[in-house]
Amino acid sequence: MEQTTWNFIFIGITFAVYIGIAIWSRAGSTKEYYTAGGSVSPFANGMATAADWMSAATFISMAGGIAAAGYGASKFLMGWTGGFVLLTTLMVPYLRKFGKATVPDFVGDRFYSNGARLVAVICAIFICMTYIMGQMRGVGIVFSRLFDIEIWMGVMIGGGIVFFYAGLGGMKGITYTQVAQYCVMVFAYTIPVIFISIIITGNVIPQLGLIGNYVKEGAEDSQPLLEKINQISVDLGFREYTAGTGNTLDLFCITAALMVGTAGLPHVIVRFFTVKSVKAVRKSAFWTLSFIAIIYLTAPALGMFARTNFIEEINEKKYQNAPEWFVNWENQGMIAWVDKNNDGIMQYRAGNVFTGKPTFNDTDRLENGPRLVTNEIDSSTNEVYYDKDIIVLANPEMAGLPKWVIALVMAGCVAAALSTAAGLLLVLSTSISHDLMKKIIKPDISDKQEIRYARIASFGALVIAAYFGINPPSSFVAKTVAFAFGLAASSFFPTLIMGIFSKRINKEGAIAGMISGIGFTLSYIIYFQFWTESKDYWMGISPEGIGFLGMIINFVVAFLVSAVTPPPPQEVQDMVEEIRIPKGSGEATHH
Repeated sequence: MEQTTWNFIFIGITFAVYIGIAIWSRAGSTKEYYTAGGSVSPFANGMATAADWMSAATFISMAGGIAAAGYGASKFLMGWTGGFVLLTTLMVPYLRKFGKATVPDFVGDRFYSNGARLVAVICAIFICMTYIMGQMRGVGIVFSRLFDIEIWMGVMIGGGIVFFYAGLGGMKGITYTQVAQYCVMVFAYTIPVIFISIIITGNVIPQLGLIGNYVKEGAEDSQPLLEKINQISVDLGFREYTAGTGNTLDLFCITAALMVGTAGLPHVIVRFFTVKSVKAVRKSAFWTLSFIAIIYLTAPALGMFARTNFIEEINEKKYQNAPEWFVNWENQGMIAWVDKNNDGIMQYRAGNVFTGKPTFNDTDRLENGPRLVTNEIDSSTNEVYYDKDIIVLANPEMAGLPKWVIALVMAGCVAAALSTAAGLLLVLSTSISHDLMKKIIKPDISDKQEIRYARIASFGALVIAAYFGINPPSSFVAKTVAFAFGLAASSFFPTLIMGIFSKRINKEGAIAGMISGIGFTLSYIIYFQFWTESKDYWMGISPEGIGFLGMIINFVVAFLVSAVTPPPPQEVQDMVEEIRIPKGSGEATHH
């Protein structure tokens, strides 16, 4: 059976399941649309939250980052995992006690101001839109490879599917769809790694294979895998795979931004309002961390195996003998080769192949020849460019795994991108329909009108996200997503923490803090990502890590402004005191 047929079978089955769940779980009220009626079991919600959390950045890009940077990519593992622990222990129980199903709703009521609510809505829109861009890019990459189509067509197909089940079922539909998506993801992520671990190390457990010996058939001798990849990396001009990379301060800031940004992500917070009580929240958090751990503990092994296979498959090989997967991804524009020394042999080395992302001139391309790159060629000896986002998708092909495994991975990648995109889309549409329209602009609208506004907002958001998915600010999905975490870190995290634990922070301080924090972070990202190609970052801190400084600015400004303005009303202070005891909460507020 052809690979395309396998792809159609796996994708078709999973899509049929998602659509069937959406129709079955269609939301009939705002409570079902926003919080799934508050009746989801902790086990199911844990699985759904894990799927919501493990986006395209996690599934597609995290292993790609590990494959490319080695130890340097630990910032993603540490930041995202630590952030989720912070979220579930320090914030969610208290927010659940308050009983508001959206972050802007909490901000508006805690800081007794529609102005604060409006600022929170704007922050939520910026965060969610940036995050969705990465998911749409991931969807486009997968579909382009699946069906041999342009990335923009893949983005449009994925966006249409998300709009259908997210807009139809709301949180109720999304929750049960995400349960199915997690099942697809966990098998798609682990099964190929187990196969590859057996091939490369002879160990059925990938985590043990990572620290085991390289025993692949044809190997001249057996040696520790980490030692082998370190040796190969140095020989090709890279740092040792297990050595740290980059600016230490920047690494710290990125890790911290990912951590506190995680704790401020509105689409993850809202997931814990779908269970009945604070006790159920804690059980749900346990299951979520358990489900996340399965994939996160597998990612380092996947990245290592992928890097090993990639180098062995293409380095010092004639282009005419390039493996089929290499040519396929080249045709998708995700791989490029420039024969700098005109020897017909592909040399993979440290350094850039050319400037920027690849652009091609296929008009003068010779039959069975490489795609001709029109970029300015770099002076380094490296001749092979690849987009890090293809690593997970290409890894089974590199290892020569069965076609059904490749199709399963494709289905898992689609599930990862769609699950998070749906959650983000719900939060964004809720912020507009409930927090903006219902709470500020038109308080007298009915439930049906509120849901209609939510679906209109979903459509508009998807159109914008699709555009940036086709024309991304970064070709690396995880990098784009990191911007969203920075925005969440600089806006929502400080505001939520102060709102929960400080009775003195008032509306003036909260508004000023959010505006200054996200304003600084967004300006820094736009300047270095869009206005200039300069890498002369302030104190060496990259745009991915600047959200940590934005968070500090938010805290400082909020406290200073609150110190010189009147304290919150007594009833608000009493409410904060009550929130600090997170027990006995009933259902989330009925909208």
